[in-house]
Amino acid sequence: MAGEQLALTVLMGVFLVGVVALLSRMEDLRTYTPLAGGSAGYGDETSTAHKPSGLIRWLTTVDHKDIGIMYGLYAVIAFVWGGLAVMLMRVELATPAMDALAGMGGANFYNGLLTSHGITMLFLFGTPIIAAFSNYFIPLLIGADDMAFPRVNAIAFWLLPPAALLIWAGFFLAPLTGGAVEAAATSWTMYTPLSVEQVNPGVDMMLLGLHLSGVSATMGAINFIATIFTERDGDVTWANLDIFSWTILTQSALILFAFPLLGSALIMLLLDRNFATTFFAVEGGSPILWQHLFWFFGHPEVYILVLPPMGLVSWILPKFSGRKLFGYKFVIYSTLAIGVLSFGVWAHHMFSTGIDPRVRASFMAVSLAIAIPSAVKTFNWITTMWNGKLRLTTPMLFCIGFVANFVIGGITGVFLASIPVDLVLHDTYYVVGHFHWIVMGMITFAGFGAIYYWYPIVTGKMYQKTLAKWHFWLSEVGVVVTFFGMLILGYLGMPRRYATYEFNAAIAPLAEVTTVHQITTVGAFIIMFAQIIWVWNMVQSYIEGPEVEDGDPWDLKETGQHSREFQWFEDQLTLDDGDDAPALAADGGEGDEENLLTDGGEQLESAVRRVDE
Repeated sequence: MAGEQLALTVLMGVFLVGVVALLSRMEDLRTYTPLAGGSAGYGDETSTAHKPSGLIRWLTTVDHKDIGIMYGLYAVIAFVWGGLAVMLMRVELATPAMDALAGMGGANFYNGLLTSHGITMLFLFGTPIIAAFSNYFIPLLIGADDMAFPRVNAIAFWLLPPAALLIWAGFFLAPLTGGAVEAAATSWTMYTPLSVEQVNPGVDMMLLGLHLSGVSATMGAINFIATIFTERDGDVTWANLDIFSWTILTQSALILFAFPLLGSALIMLLLDRNFATTFFAVEGGSPILWQHLFWFFGHPEVYILVLPPMGLVSWILPKFSGRKLFGYKFVIYSTLAIGVLSFGVWAHHMFSTGIDPRVRASFMAVSLAIAIPSAVKTFNWITTMWNGKLRLTTPMLFCIGFVANFVIGGITGVFLASIPVDLVLHDTYYVVGHFHWIVMGMITFAGFGAIYYWYPIVTGKMYQKTLAKWHFWLSEVGVVVTFFGMLILGYLGMPRRYATYEFNAAIAPLAEVTTVHQITTVGAFIIMFAQIIWVWNMVQSYIEGPEVEDGDPWDLKETGQHSREFQWFEDQLTLDDGDDAPALAADGGEGDEENLLTDGGEQLESAVRRVDE
C-alpha cells in the first residue's frame, strides 16, 4: 500500500505541475481588460508608505483594511486545507473498498479528514472570508474612520491562527507521538457519546480550537454592531444603509445568540471527557441534549454564513444590471425575518431521534415557512435583472451562478423539511448534496464575485478577465456534476460519513453506486482545477497586472451606481497624485498635524466626497 500512496502522491504532483505549466503558456488568456468595451485606465497603486514596513506592519496593525486582508489570506489557507482534505476523501470513495487511504490510517484517517474538512470550511473559511469583506468595506460603506474598537478587531483576528493549529494539530502530532495523539475523528457535529468516549487528546485540542474561533466571532459581532450603530456618517440613515451592512448587522445579532451557546456546550463536552461529568451521558443529561444544544447553534450558523453572501449579491448584482435593487425594503425585511425564524428550525435535524410528533410538526412548519423570505430575495434578484442592461462580467457571472445554485440548494432543503421525506433521506448523501449546493454553490460563489468586484480597490491592480471567466464556468460545471451526483447517491440510499460501501443488489446495484461516486469525484477534480486557476490569476495579477488609475473601473457612474467604496478609492487615487498631501494616514504614522488621518485611513471629513445613494 505504501507504493500505491507514493504513486498517488506523485500523480497528484504531476497534475498540479501540469496545470501551472499550462496556465503559464496560455498567453492569449492573459488579458486584463476589466470590461468588454471598457475604457478604464491604470496608474499608480494606492500608497501604503505611511505604514511600518514588512512583517511589523501586519503584526501591529489595527487598520480595518489590513485586518480585512489578513482575514482573507487566512480564509484562503483554510480553504486550501479543507479542499485537499475532501479531495483525498473523494479519491478514496471512487472505489467501494478501502484502497487509496489504506496505507495512511484507513478508516480512522478518513474520519479525521471528514471532521477536519467540515470544521475547517464552516468555522475557519466561511466565517473569516465574510469577516474579510466586512472588515475592509463596512467602514468605507458607512463613512466611518474605522471599526468602533480597532484593537478588539485585531485581537479577534489573532485568535484564529491558534484556533486553526489546535483544530489541525492531530495531523501533525500523530507521527511525532507514535499515534498517541491523532486527528479528531468525531465528524464536525461531534455527536455524543462518540465524542465523549474517544480518548484521543486530539479531540480536546479540536474542541479548544473551536472555542477560540467562537470567541473570535463573538468579539467581531459586537464590534460590527457597535460600528454600524455608532460610527455611521451623518448622511447614512437606516433608510439608506447599504444592503451588505444590513446583512452583517443581522449576522452579528445571530452570532451573539448562537456562538456563546456553542461555547457553553463545548465546555460541557470537555468536562464530560476529562472530569467524568454526565451532561451528555445516558444516565445524566442524555446524548440527545448535545444534539439540541449543537443544532440550536448549528442551524442559525447556516444563516450566519449565508446572509452576508446574500447581501454581497444584493449589492453587486444591481451594479451590472444597470438598475437599483428591486424591492430594497423587502430584501431587508426578509433578511430580518430569516434571522428571527432561524432559531425556530433546529430540530428538523432531529426528526429521526424519536421526539414528540407534535413538536416535530411545529418544527416542520417553521422550516417550511423560512423558505418564504428566502424566495422573496430570489424573486427580487431576478426582477432586478429583468429588463436590465446586463453586463456579464465575472462578478456578475458569479452572482447569477449564486442565484441559480440557491434555487436548487433551497428546493432540496424544502424537501428535507418534510418529516416523511426526511425520514427516508436523513443521513444519506442527499443531505450532503443539498448542504454543499448552499456552502459551495452560494457562499463561495458570492465570495468569489466580491473578490473580483473589489479586487481593484484592494490591490490597485486588475485581474485577467478571461481566466476569471474560466474560473467561473469550471466552478459551476464542477458544482453541478459533483453535487447532483450526491443527490442521486442519496436517492440510491448511500449513507454519508462512510469510507467504504457495499450494497444489496435488490436495493441498488453496487456498480451503479460506484459509477456515480466516480462521476462525483471527477466533478470534485473539476472544482479543484478551477480554484487553481483562481489562485494563479489572483497572484499573477497582483504581481504583473496593470495598475488601476480610474476610480470607476466598472463604469458605474454611467448608471448612477458609483458607490461609497469606489468614491473612497477615487479619493485615494487623487491624493496619490498630489504633491503635498500624504496618501493615507498611518496608525501612529508620522505626518503634518493638519493632514494626520485617523485609524481607518480616512482623510479629514471635509475632503471626503459623498455620493447620494
